[in-house]
Amino acid sequence: MSSRTFSAPTARDAVIIAALRTPFATRGAQLRTVPVDALAAPLLRELHRQTADLGVGSGAENAAPDDVILGNCMGPGGNLARIAALRAGLGVEVPGMTVDRQCGSGLAAILTAASALSSGHADYVLAGGAESASTAPLRILHDRPYDRAPFTPDGFPDPEMGPAAEELARRYGFSRAQVDAIALYSHRRALDRGAALRSAEILPLAVDHPEALLGEDPGPRDIATLLPRFPALHGGVVTAGNSSRNSDGAAAVSLVTEAFRARAAGRGIPGLRIVDSVSIGCDPALPGLGPVAAIHALCGRTGVSLDEVAAIELVEAFAAQHLAVLRALGLVEFAEGTGLPRPDPRVNSAGGTLAIGHPWGASGAHLLVRLFSRLVRSGEPAGTLGLAAVAVGGGMGIAALVEVIR
Repeated sequence: MSSRTFSAPTARDAVIIAALRTPFATRGAQLRTVPVDALAAPLLRELHRQTADLGVGSGAENAAPDDVILGNCMGPGGNLARIAALRAGLGVEVPGMTVDRQCGSGLAAILTAASALSSGHADYVLAGGAESASTAPLRILHDRPYDRAPFTPDGFPDPEMGPAAEELARRYGFSRAQVDAIALYSHRRALDRGAALRSAEILPLAVDHPEALLGEDPGPRDIATLLPRFPALHGGVVTAGNSSRNSDGAAAVSLVTEAFRARAAGRGIPGLRIVDSVSIGCDPALPGLGPVAAIHALCGRTGVSLDEVAAIELVEAFAAQHLAVLRALGLVEFAEGTGLPRPDPRVNSAGGTLAIGHPWGASGAHLLVRLFSRLVRSGEPAGTLGLAAVAVGGGMGIAALVEVIR
């Protein structure tokens, strides 16, 4: 593996200089009483404080962000980003915009912010995503409540994500043991290697009363003996045990232009430069393969091969879907004899969505928070590359390439 040297950063390149998230908790559990804007607001407040403390902008240390952009899927509407910005006390002059690209919303929000910086429309933006599955409002269509809106119009396939993951398992011939092994791998990685990363990236939240702080993800556990007990959900290999849990949580980053970062570079402010990104459509019948198309397009556009990437973060919505993506990208081996999968160690090295949880609008942003921990907080050298990608309902994929800058 090698690090590629790109052209020198330009003054308007977008750089992540701070990244945080809340704990992620299963719907109806520890964060069940916290509305979505209350999940996001503490992150925005703390990221703004950290950005000011870094002295970015030299002479404008207390300047408000130019915008707040947040991803969200399930409401309750009212422009979550603006509501959370006001709740965070950022000032009435700070606008907000909410982005919906389903499970890719949080990543899309950050990339939208990066575009605003590179185009000259902003110098400092807070961006990420938040979701409260516990407090999402009941939605009604044709006088009946529904769980999700259609991802496609009439005439196109629109499978639920679980059955879509089951179809991928069928097409690739994955066994129940192989799929369960992926879920177990995620949990064990989270337990064995995730503690240090999580302690650095998690902002504890007050739950029910100020003295009760939740500072850890409750989800990761050793599920080896539990996995065989789960019944198949769709007549195949997908179970509740090898699927991610619908969750509550938020994740966000502080982005500034390279010009702003460079003014304070004498203080040694490192970050992640957004090198490039791709959003792309794919067959809506197989939405779980969206990351494959997005990553292939991104590598083709940048000339970067996967061999050159040091850290890869993918949303693990379903173990079967995640395994299909790994196989299509050549990021998994199958052990002789047992046939059990061995994922590339660069992928989700401290556990992923299967262990930690899946707050839809936040999960894509969590990928970049995690890359910030793996690459910047851990001291990786300048030029080290990271990759984040998400599968999106309706047949889409979104991927981003980042580079350590110091």
